[in-house]
Amino acid sequence: MTDKASVGVVKTQYVTFRDDFFFESGRVVSSVTVAYETYGQLNGAKDNAILVCHALTGSAHAAGFNREDEQKPGWWDAMIGPGKAFDTDKYFVICSNFLGSCFGTTGPSSIDPSTGKRYGLKFPVVTIRDMVRLQKRLIDYLGIEKLFCVAGGSMGGMQALEWGATFPDSTRSILPIATSAHITPMSIAFNAIAKFAIMKDPRWNGGDYYDEEIPVDGLAIARMAGHITYLSDQAFHNKFGRRYANFEGIYDFKGMFEVENYLRYNGYKFTEVFDANTYLYVLKAMDIFDLSYGRGNLEEALSAITAKSLFLTFTSDFLFPPYQAEEIVAIMKKQGKETDWINITSDYGHDAFLLEFEVQTGLIKDFLSRV
Repeated sequence: MTDKASVGVVKTQYVTFRDDFFFESGRVVSSVTVAYETYGQLNGAKDNAILVCHALTGSAHAAGFNREDEQKPGWWDAMIGPGKAFDTDKYFVICSNFLGSCFGTTGPSSIDPSTGKRYGLKFPVVTIRDMVRLQKRLIDYLGIEKLFCVAGGSMGGMQALEWGATFPDSTRSILPIATSAHITPMSIAFNAIAKFAIMKDPRWNGGDYYDEEIPVDGLAIARMAGHITYLSDQAFHNKFGRRYANFEGIYDFKGMFEVENYLRYNGYKFTEVFDANTYLYVLKAMDIFDLSYGRGNLEEALSAITAKSLFLTFTSDFLFPPYQAEEIVAIMKKQGKETDWINITSDYGHDAFLLEFEVQTGLIKDFLSRV
């Protein structure tokens, strides 16, 4: 808490929209609550607002601390604050928990007001476009007509792209990081394993487990599958090698390599904070996202974007290979748009957007100064 570049103690805020919210699927819920945090000050012209979109299992708590005694800051604290990439001395930064999550915004783990019970699988399937449309409601509620920038990594980058295509008049710039216009078949395959693990856990009970034991094993295994895609081959070598956690167990099934121990620990740790149904929903949203859906093809979808853009990727990203962003930028350049792509050399894999702070900070500051 002594870091002068920290935004300090911040409070998560909530707003409930009590009119019907229509999902892309055609289904509707009667009211939606959004959890969000803000950092910095909105200027008089209300033209310095940056929306930061979080990834798959993130939350609105992107920077600072929610309590004086909190040890771990927000998930992108190294990037948001005075003098940082998203400089809160200049910009008013907003991060909202997306629709379908379990960290304050309405989702499958929320109470259905019509029944008094958790939605579970009765909650409508959520799309990236649904998430963005709800974020637009929040931005309107805050009195902001046009965002200076929409930025995010991974699934957050998908939201940034969708903002550019769906609300071109409301975005001056977009900054999609480690993302794409749709995920690869390989990524869908890993997500399939995760979803299968949850749904085959006997305690999942068709999604109706909230008054019983939660499907701990299924959710833990699902998260283990995800973790494999977040790192790179080199990152696994650097972090674990072939080291054995307990050599005495090498000739039985109780012993584990350090990488096995890591996956197990993080998988079960995840079950303490995340909801199993929510994991199914957010994986589904990632699977079915396609920027071109309903817009003809990718070229036509990208033609709607008028915002200045910078795409950042990482050389070792297995989950979102850099060639996907390269394709998007090539199309946009051909369309005469102000766009650029920088492929950052890193061994961290997909997690690089959460770790390569120094290089991203310089690139983002430069981009924002040119918007």
